[in-house]
Amino acid sequence: MDAAELSREAKNVSFEEMKNLIEKVIDVLKKEKREGKVGNQKIKEGLVEIEPEGYAIVIGDLHGDLDSLTYILKQSQFLKGAGKNKVYLVFLGDYGDRGEETPEVYYVVLKLKEIFPENVILLRGNHEGPQDLGVYPFDLPHFLRSRFGTNWQKLFSLFPTLFDSLYHTLLVKEKYLMLHGGLPEGISSIDDIAYARKNHPAKYYLTEILWNDPGEIEGTFSSPRGAGKIFGEDISEKILNLLKVKTLIRSHEPCEGTFPTHKGRVLTLFSRKGPPYYNLKAAYLNIDLSSPAKNAVELAKEAYYF
Repeated sequence: MDAAELSREAKNVSFEEMKNLIEKVIDVLKKEKREGKVGNQKIKEGLVEIEPEGYAIVIGDLHGDLDSLTYILKQSQFLKGAGKNKVYLVFLGDYGDRGEETPEVYYVVLKLKEIFPENVILLRGNHEGPQDLGVYPFDLPHFLRSRFGTNWQKLFSLFPTLFDSLYHTLLVKEKYLMLHGGLPEGISSIDDIAYARKNHPAKYYLTEILWNDPGEIEGTFSSPRGAGKIFGEDISEKILNLLKVKTLIRSHEPCEGTFPTHKGRVLTLFSRKGPPYYNLKAAYLNIDLSSPAKNAVELAKEAYYF
């Protein structure tokens, strides 16, 4: 199977095929969490930990952009390397909404997880958040209705369970932290991140992981998004030191592919192009995890732009 074939499958998938795929991936993710591992990944509830070995292809927001996803799969040659090497395909969330091929992107992402469970790591974004943290516009129902007609509600009813089954953070030991939004203020250990979903909404950590943005400030203040916070460089330094990692890799904000901030501690990665963002460039990363950890500026220079 190559990227073009997978894209064609997505455009022709039937309601039953889509339904069965979603249900199967939910079962796969739940099994991984029960067993606490899959392949070389160690799993603690919403946290995936991997050793600094092999390669990580990292993809930021897609928002229904099937062309960009297909391009990344082709150029990165993930489909050729998966199953043979220690290569991870890491998605930072926000798979759908705002792009007309939202169902097709979900199909490709979930199909990759079904075929390569030991290599594909699916993180949730704020557009895959818990039901008490809504987003606007939330286009998924519209795109499912357009694609699958009267059966759309049967598919839509599966998505809350799928979203809650996704992970929210990847830790590459002593090197990188990857998540969708930003660093949660006030945590005392990695367990606060691991169990953020289970402790939501009593504790605010999951909201911050999915919604926070870095800013040129000290401390934090409420985000104009209506959820989460803007966090300063001092928060990045404190939390990354606590977790013993060098760099945060996150998405959540549109940019021209990459945007380093907080003196190289934080890298924003954006992997879709076109309306409604109208960015001219998008990017993905291919990180050699066995090499010394790179800061955000170094990662941005080595990113693959398109």
